[in-house]
Amino acid sequence: MPLPQPTAACQDDTRIRVMIVDDAVVVRGLMSRWLSAEPDIEVVGIFRNGREAVDNVIRSRPHVVVLDVEMPELDGLSALPLLLARRPDLIVIMASTLTRRNAEVSLKALSLGATDYIAKPETNREVTVSTDFRREIIERIRQLGRSRLSPLRARPARIARPAEFADAHARPGIKLRPFPPFMPRAIAIGSSTGGPQALQILLRGLLPIANRVPILITQHMPPMFTTILAEHMSRICDGRAHEAAHGEPVKPGHIYIAPGAKHMLIERHGPEMSIVLNDGPPVHFCKPAVDPFFDSAAAAFGTGLMGIVLTGMGVDGAAGVQKIASAGGAVIAQDEASSVVWGMPGAAAQTGQCSAILSIDDIAPRILKFFHGERP
Repeated sequence: MPLPQPTAACQDDTRIRVMIVDDAVVVRGLMSRWLSAEPDIEVVGIFRNGREAVDNVIRSRPHVVVLDVEMPELDGLSALPLLLARRPDLIVIMASTLTRRNAEVSLKALSLGATDYIAKPETNREVTVSTDFRREIIERIRQLGRSRLSPLRARPARIARPAEFADAHARPGIKLRPFPPFMPRAIAIGSSTGGPQALQILLRGLLPIANRVPILITQHMPPMFTTILAEHMSRICDGRAHEAAHGEPVKPGHIYIAPGAKHMLIERHGPEMSIVLNDGPPVHFCKPAVDPFFDSAAAAFGTGLMGIVLTGMGVDGAAGVQKIASAGGAVIAQDEASSVVWGMPGAAAQTGQCSAILSIDDIAPRILKFFHGERP
């Protein structure tokens, strides 16, 4: 479809420029109206397949592309590398309904350079009435677009710390607390946007000690996506990872991933721990959510818990970080430079309860120091 005519507002460099690519005319129309109503967002192209998007991406100059998975002529997965070849700094959000195939395609797209994914309602009618989908697509575009426009994508300046904090990357004013002297008995990880890629790096690095502690993960993801994520993580972690099941014991050597649409909690029974899957309301619009997960893990493991907050939008996990610290556990947050969005880890860092703020490549080596008997 023809591009909107340039206006004075269209030349505003502070607005997030968005391209919509979807074969459903209803979806294209709704998204265009929703986004055009936002003062900080500008729709610069609306196309019905990947071929049209690829042919127009240089002329349209979008910051963000919302890319449907299933389209005629050129589907989303095939269009993705062509779009990135033309605009390497492009932010691409894959959009798909909740089927196993679409979940697999969306997660594969992340490995090929897509930034994020969003689950679309099953039918066009559901798209029309879904306030949650509207809120989520606008918020993701806004957060990711701001990160694209931000001059802070370079590594933040280091600040002076004692020797044990020498490699912590933080903004001025962020305080760190000393690592507790206790050996971790469990590792609890919270993540969202950019999480699948970050988790892959982190879990590979933790493999040398994976037999010694349980690793528990809450990643903001819908059903089916968490199933595929668990299968993928299992392949790279020697079969240790799986979607958590209600009532199963928490044991070293296993990696537990919270299933979509359920909160994962940890419950203590004397010396034993078990998984509780909770169907309570969303927390911070998320289900599973990190805060209730961290709260329960802190109560269960106390001084033996190592909490990690990875890349993601919003503030989920910040309250839980304070519970972990109050219980005597340790917390590490991913740094801004290596995060897709420094929302969740930034909020965790601002609590002053983290013991380190590290690049995703440095988190696992720091944790391994505990198990080698070194001061971390």
